[in-house]
Amino acid sequence: MAVHHAYCDDLFAKVQAQISEGRWDVAASDFKRFRDELQHHMLGEETVLFAAFEAATGIQSGPTAMMRQEHERMRALLEQIELALAARDADRIDGYVSTLLIMMQQHNLKEENILYPKCDAALADSATQIVSRLDLSALRRA
Repeated sequence: MAVHHAYCDDLFAKVQAQISEGRWDVAASDFKRFRDELQHHMLGEETVLFAAFEAATGIQSGPTAMMRQEHERMRALLEQIELALAARDADRIDGYVSTLLIMMQQHNLKEENILYPKCDAALADSATQIVSRLDLSALRRA
């Protein structure tokens, strides 16, 4: 999952560069690819990884609940960025992109340093099955 975080980060960096260069059409197209990958990542975490962790530990309102809340905030920012891109509103885009970048960095650190190690410990016996269900096929296309 951490590798997919890096993949999404790279896609987002490309979008940011295109925005700063005023390449609106390319930025909008690549943003959709980034958005789709990030949405796929979050959905996989929520429906596969978090669900398996919660089932194995019985913890429903712990770190996975916080990560889900952060996912919802990121989804809202994705919508705002898409609208701002369509309007070519550089000021709004800058604010939303900066906020999403900071949020993703903090979120990824929490997952990679706290939640994923907890998942590794709790789900060691079923790790291979869980990883196969996550389907991070974009990494194979990259």
